[in-house]
Amino acid sequence: MPVRLQWLGQGMRFAGGPEAGPLTVIDGEGKVGQSPMTTFLMGLAGCTASDVVDIAGRMRVPMSALELRVTDERRGEPPRHYTKLKLVYHVEGVADADRPKIERAVHLSHEKYCSALHSIRRDVAVESEVTFG
Repeated sequence: MPVRLQWLGQGMRFAGGPEAGPLTVIDGEGKVGQSPMTTFLMGLAGCTASDVVDIAGRMRVPMSALELRVTDERRGEPPRHYTKLKLVYHVEGVADADRPKIERAVHLSHEKYCSALHSIRRDVAVESEVTFG
């Protein structure tokens, strides 16, 4: 999928997205749009959360809410790539008997389906946790 990004003519502000899709503002200073690294984490979160919702649906496991929180650690010196990511999935409205299925959905997303996660450097430690409400 080709993506286009265009500088907005001031500061570190850009707008971009798929050629025929909606635009997203990315701001290298994080003032009027998400920073590039935050955008990266949002893409990762959206990828794996979409997997979990899809897999849970195929398993016929209803849930009333899913929230994903991603925390990170980065290298102090350039290149300041991620060295550790922690993904905490908070799920509500799932029966106790179905909780292992949600945990399995998270596992499948990490091991097989999430393209964003599989695009990260192999030396980045990625942890996940599932909590229920």
